[in-house]
Amino acid sequence: MQTTEAALRRAWHTTAAGSDLLDDVMFPPVRTSRDQHRHGAVDPSGLFLVLDEDSTVRGYRDTHREVFATQDHDQVLYFVAEQAVHDLAEHIVTHSPGRGPAVNLVSGQAELLDRINPAWGSRFRDGGMSAVADMHRTRTTRPCGRDPLERFAWIVRGWRDQDPCTTLAFFRGEGVSAEQIALLHGADPEQVTAGTRLLDLRNRDESGLERWETDWQTFCFGEAGGWAFLMYHETPPGIRADSTALARLGVTETLRLTATSAKGLYSFAYTRDGHRVDDGRGTLELIWYQRGRAPYYRGGQLDFLNRALRRAELDHPELIDDFELYFHALEVSLGLQLPQQDIREGTVRAAQWARGDTSRG
Repeated sequence: MQTTEAALRRAWHTTAAGSDLLDDVMFPPVRTSRDQHRHGAVDPSGLFLVLDEDSTVRGYRDTHREVFATQDHDQVLYFVAEQAVHDLAEHIVTHSPGRGPAVNLVSGQAELLDRINPAWGSRFRDGGMSAVADMHRTRTTRPCGRDPLERFAWIVRGWRDQDPCTTLAFFRGEGVSAEQIALLHGADPEQVTAGTRLLDLRNRDESGLERWETDWQTFCFGEAGGWAFLMYHETPPGIRADSTALARLGVTETLRLTATSAKGLYSFAYTRDGHRVDDGRGTLELIWYQRGRAPYYRGGQLDFLNRALRRAELDHPELIDDFELYFHALEVSLGLQLPQQDIREGTVRAAQWARGDTSRG
């Protein structure tokens, strides 16, 4: 069936007529190109639609971020309702704290969608574009049932301020060795062979460096949750562990989280089998995530993380820090962990850079 703006508006009118929640909700603007919307947008963060000649409907939250594409009318109506319910739930939470159907923003959205269409409530709770299975799905459909800050999210508050490091890097594959990866990144081989720990480097006096200088020239490494990890501030000039070199060590997946607190930049990069998993968007910022909204392209390569975030939101409404929810979702969907006691007590393996200028400035 040929999709037209009139057909979409009729379908929305029918949907809205069946629910008192949608009485005052206007159908979003429909354009033939995203550039057409640029000068006429009333709310630059609101949803608008672009209708292609092949009947594909593309949803945008601003002129740069496409959030879904579908030829299914029901999916279009669902996304419009999801936006409307998010706005309504935010209003209820803001003006009626502790009361009303949306005491918790995310569970409240699910309950409101249930009232419109129970299937839509279920879809929202799933968090993804559809119920299609993928490699991460089985981890994100079960309730968590444990401390969400125990395995990985414990580090997030310090990391946001670049403490104890700027970069968290993870590597996974068959037979991957944290020591080999550390050496590839330029670790002092004598310290790696000796099993040097972070507290050993901090206790050394001969360099005369302050502790912050030592930490800046030091990186930690180890293995947890099936991943090898590195924690550091900067790699020295000339040190570059490229995908080919990592592949020779058996690495098939990498994940890198980088914090630049002075600029408020927090980035996320994930590669699998040598290819970036980013739906063609390049650098992904963690600040894209807002509670109750899926941050990544619906039905795309990162839809598994949309689902993990929704699971985290529903399981742990007590977490008021969105970054803690995000890190918990990474743990649940990808198995990321960091040894909290070893890092805090300084018994984690560590080394200094073997070559290059390691000064901060």
